[in-house]
Amino acid sequence: MADLVEQVKQTIRDVPDFPKPGILFKDITPVLQDPALFQGITDHIAARFRVAGIQAVVGMESRGFIFGCPVALALGCSFVPARKPGKLPYEAIGVEYALEYGTNRLELHTDAVKPGDRVLVVDDLLATGGTAKATVELVEKLGGEVVGCAFVVELSFLDGRSVLGDVPVDSLVVY
Repeated sequence: MADLVEQVKQTIRDVPDFPKPGILFKDITPVLQDPALFQGITDHIAARFRVAGIQAVVGMESRGFIFGCPVALALGCSFVPARKPGKLPYEAIGVEYALEYGTNRLELHTDAVKPGDRVLVVDDLLATGGTAKATVELVEKLGGEVVGCAFVVELSFLDGRSVLGDVPVDSLVVY
C-alpha cells in the first residue's frame, strides 16, 4: 500500500488559487490518466470494505462518480449518484451543506437506498466534511446504514473526519 500512496501523491497535481484565491486544489485528473494507478485505487477501496456486506455505493457529484462506480462494480453492488439540485428526474430528497468555499445541496432519489441497506460513501476528497456528512444524512433519511466513507485524498488540517462522527473513514492519501 505504501507504494500506491506514494504513486498517487506524486501523480496528484496541485493547482493554486482554484476555485478561488487561497485554495490549493488537489487535482486527481492526472491519476485518471494512469489506468494501473486508477485500478490500484479502486482495488484498495474495494479491499477495505469487501467483508462489510456493502449493498450500495453512493458517490457524490461529480468526482465521487468517477471512483464510486468502479468500486461498486468491484464489490458487486449498486451505485447511487448523489446529485446537485435539479439533476435527478425522479422524486428526490435533499440536504444543504457547507463547503470549504461556499454552500451547496445534494439530493438522492427516494428509492435509491432501501431501509437496512449497508452503504459505502465514496468521494475523491475529504476536506471540511460537509459533502460527506450531507450524503450520510441522506442515506440515513432513507433508512440506510453508512458502514464507511472512503476517499482518495484527505486534507487532515481541515478536520473533516470529525464531522462524520462514528462513521469509519478510510483515506488513501492524507495531507
